Amino acid sequence: MQQPNSKQLSVQIVLLTSLAMAAFAANSVLCRLALGSGLIDAASFTTIRLVAGTFCLLAIVVLRNRQWRPQPPKWIPILALYAYMACFSFAYQGLSAGTGALILFGCVQFTMIGSAIFKGERLPTRAWAGLMLALGGLVYLVLPGIEAPHPAYSLLMAIAGIAWGIYSLSGIQGSDPTSATATNFLYALPIGVGVSLLVSDSLSITWSGVALAMASGALASGVGYAIWYQVLTQIKASNAAIVQLCVPALATIGGVVLLAEPASLRLVLATALTIGGIGLFLTRPTPASNP
Repeated sequence: MQQPNSKQLSVQIVLLTSLAMAAFAANSVLCRLALGSGLIDAASFTTIRLVAGTFCLLAIVVLRNRQWRPQPPKWIPILALYAYMACFSFAYQGLSAGTGALILFGCVQFTMIGSAIFKGERLPTRAWAGLMLALGGLVYLVLPGIEAPHPAYSLLMAIAGIAWGIYSLSGIQGSDPTSATATNFLYALPIGVGVSLLVSDSLSITWSGVALAMASGALASGVGYAIWYQVLTQIKASNAAIVQLCVPALATIGGVVLLAEPASLRLVLATALTIGGIGLFLTRPTPASNP
């Protein structure tokens, strides 16, 4: 069988990366469409997303390895995964798709960058400038004003971003992150069911809401994560981080086109500042290693 050449591999990587970024942005659009329209409550959306994502990821890993079995639970990534998904859903009751994606993305990056600094990484002036610029963009977005997002929903999305950052740092390490994520989804599922039962008096479910939650779980989450982890084996971590800069912009475009959400000047400027600042940080020069 003929092996693909480097050009074919490059085209494949670009296509897979584009699909993964579209899936990440779709999560914001699908969640906002379901919750902003009152088609389903946030707890049910989270649980159905978990169910669909679990079955999708399990199908992927079992098809790859019929002998696959879940590993013993690691509770930090499991709890971080559920905290991300729950706060993400509840936050989108009051945030536009683009605003939520920007807050989420910014907090994920700040969490991971903060971890590197805490572990002793020394940053050049350019990196600090990028961090301050990105932080300024997020602060500008949530400053009080007529166009400011609701502070409670913004806080929930910030918690979701921090939780996803923690999950990214602790939950997908190892040689097979897709398998690890399938395991974590499986163990997080009973938590989601339990929370839904606790708030059963406030449940509100329509078939349209269920369909959107299933699409978010199976396609935008399950398939999206599996594609992204495949991409990560082919590109550098720094390039992977830079590529994700497009997600808030894609979510904003999706919100404008599909949900008729306004793209306010505040959101556009905050997005430019935040993405530009994090991009400046990620493209910082790295010191040469000693021979």
